[in-house]
Amino acid sequence: MAGNVSVLIAGAGPVGLTMANELARHGISVRIVDPAAARTDKSKALVLWSRTLELFDHGGYVDPFLAAGMKAHGAQMSNGKDVIARISLDDIESAYPYALMIPQSDTERVLEEQLEKKGVKVERTVALESFKDQGSQVEAVLRKASGESETLTADWLVGCDGAHSVVRHGLGFTFDGTTQPSDWYLADGHISGLNPQDQLHIFWHKDGILAFFPITEGRWRVIADLGPAQSDAHCPDPTLQEVQALITLRGTDGIVIKDAYWLAAFRINERKVSQYGRGRAFLAGDAAHIHSPAGGQGMNTGMQDAFNLAWKLSLVIGGVCKPALLDSYSVERSAVGDMVLRNASRLTDAAIIRNPIVQGLRNTVVKFALGFPQLGHRVANLLAELDIGYPKSPLTVEGAHRPSGTKAGERWSKRLPPDPGKARFTAIGPADVVSGLAAKFPQLVQAAPASDGGDLRLVRPDGYVGFAGAAADRTGAEAYLQALKV
Repeated sequence: MAGNVSVLIAGAGPVGLTMANELARHGISVRIVDPAAARTDKSKALVLWSRTLELFDHGGYVDPFLAAGMKAHGAQMSNGKDVIARISLDDIESAYPYALMIPQSDTERVLEEQLEKKGVKVERTVALESFKDQGSQVEAVLRKASGESETLTADWLVGCDGAHSVVRHGLGFTFDGTTQPSDWYLADGHISGLNPQDQLHIFWHKDGILAFFPITEGRWRVIADLGPAQSDAHCPDPTLQEVQALITLRGTDGIVIKDAYWLAAFRINERKVSQYGRGRAFLAGDAAHIHSPAGGQGMNTGMQDAFNLAWKLSLVIGGVCKPALLDSYSVERSAVGDMVLRNASRLTDAAIIRNPIVQGLRNTVVKFALGFPQLGHRVANLLAELDIGYPKSPLTVEGAHRPSGTKAGERWSKRLPPDPGKARFTAIGPADVVSGLAAKFPQLVQAAPASDGGDLRLVRPDGYVGFAGAAADRTGAEAYLQALKV
């Protein structure tokens, strides 16, 4: 029996690596295992949205992502001849007003490099085989590629182990949803004849969608739907010539693809668990929810699962907060998962319309609606995941005096002061009030006096307002913190 570790993380994809980085940042001991021998070499999930970049910024390691990625400033929809509508990302209400296009291979590289700086190394060719929640700890069996096994104990287990999650199966959770009965082609290669290069290009052709996503200068991801599947059998991966034929048919003249890094056929799965954990085991990312790639929000949503859970685990493991704090994880993230699933499904359904009359109606409605800058701005913020909040969370409390501006449960849009090595709430408001809260709850609160005094807010470590009231609501804020504290 191996020694105890605070958190065992199964899966070293972007979500597991984010979880490990955040826990290690807060001084929590972790082991992270993955059956794969190496990081992915595929582009896979391509975009880091503004909200995710804000969270990496607060963690102190956003710069390596910015250095590795390419900023996309908008998207345009076309029917192959005429532009139907454009969406600008430049006015996203964030310090990161763009989509950062970055291959998943680079995202994982950056995360793994950051993790190694924190003294944690991914254990590769090591799979979680089984586990038992024993109430006070989790007993887990790891299997190495050599066949050798190891049994260890961990205080907590987090399954970031993908759509075929061992942790989810071990918990006995059903993965409810559907597989869409349509085939898609994907290609990742060098493309010429497509401009501007800092835009997403979406063609709504009468025969189906054709979409281009910039990866690096001159390199693009292409996806196209092929319509209803002709059989239950998996569609063969396309050839470069087949992808070029679709580009020629559905795109504008002169677009040419060559030097493909990756060619694949796929079907869209939309599935989700009803709860994100039980006892001492939790799920995050694709282990809990998978959805259409429309909107590029799957990986981002999973990473934000990790940010949400990591600060709560660190406060509970550190003996600062009651274990009941962890009950909020499933409540909050399951609601977000439902929303993302719903939005991605709607985007996909709109993109694959085949009826010519409905296609015409869709194009007309979208052209009209996105002609209003306010609506385009709202769509951009939605894509950037700035609209995510926790209005119905048990951690969301309004004071007796309702404040103006940002409400409880909403994202705090301003940059929070750094809090190295600790997960603490930031008390924002009149200096005497917030200093008093920080003095009374030093392990749970850091003070950030507002220059104008103003209302009182307690902003969670993941940047959402937990408590919001007036300066006179100090007693309410103290009650809020006392309820969390051990």
